Amino acid sequence: MFATRAEKYYKSDIIFEIDDIFFRDSLSLSIPRFVKIVYDKSYKNTATLLEYIVQFGISGELNVWQLDEGKILDFRNLEPSNDKAAVQSYIMGKNLVEEKGKEDEAITALNNAIEKYDRHAQAYERRAKVNFILKKYHDAFRDYKKSLGYDPNNPYAYFGRATAYTQQEQFEEAIEDLSMAIKKSVALQAIHWKARKLKGRLHLKLEQYNEAEFELKLFTNRNFPKDNPNYMYKREGFFEYGQVLLNLEKFDLAVEAFEKSIDFEEGFDKIKDSEKLRYRGLAKQKAGQNGYIKDIKDAAEMGDKEAANILKAIA
Repeated sequence: MFATRAEKYYKSDIIFEIDDIFFRDSLSLSIPRFVKIVYDKSYKNTATLLEYIVQFGISGELNVWQLDEGKILDFRNLEPSNDKAAVQSYIMGKNLVEEKGKEDEAITALNNAIEKYDRHAQAYERRAKVNFILKKYHDAFRDYKKSLGYDPNNPYAYFGRATAYTQQEQFEEAIEDLSMAIKKSVALQAIHWKARKLKGRLHLKLEQYNEAEFELKLFTNRNFPKDNPNYMYKREGFFEYGQVLLNLEKFDLAVEAFEKSIDFEEGFDKIKDSEKLRYRGLAKQKAGQNGYIKDIKDAAEMGDKEAANILKAIA
């Protein structure tokens, strides 16, 4: 079908050669990370043809972007959505994963997908997430391992397993998986930045400040649109970046990071304003800037006990 359509509909104006992306041994279509300057028509022909071809598949995912000087002109997330039983069960399970209280139904649907096609890497990854939510950690690790065994290029499985490792306080293992999630994704994907953010936090926890600085600097410098899930974690990212800079004795930059954490309008972080003020005050003091006593005093008045102790020491 690919060969026929490429010739008949698109006059062979397609980016890929058939032998480069189809693999008879695994009965699969596989495209590694690929970047090329092409004509607009060639891109649209290829993207439309791939959109059609993936519907012959059972599992997998292709992400396709058209960029012009960094601006996204077109994006397509291509997955099978045909009427095959395994496909429909997976789609149902994937949607139920996002609904609170529907975990058992999600497990049942994903089980059905796996029974119909036992190499369904994405179904294993989604089932692993549900098992993690249900605190069935052994089952979650088993499913992540299965998923990565069938698809070692899935950044979501690496990130999910890293989250499970983090919950078990196996931070080194988590960092290894986060490195793979970053490697197997691109900066245009939200999962890429989620992995960098968590990796930076874990380096901070392990007092690996140079590594933490690298990840959190990239994260905080990134401009996320409001509909990007990373946007709501930017405020927390600035706070963690400020802690890293404070430990690296880059005090002026730490003050800036804490200020951005305080000023950023919204976010999911649960860090108290009093704690942010205390840290900004300490950074100002170390940087030799004015106003540090006010920050610490305001933090103390908001109930921060550490700030109150610092005020006594200053007095």
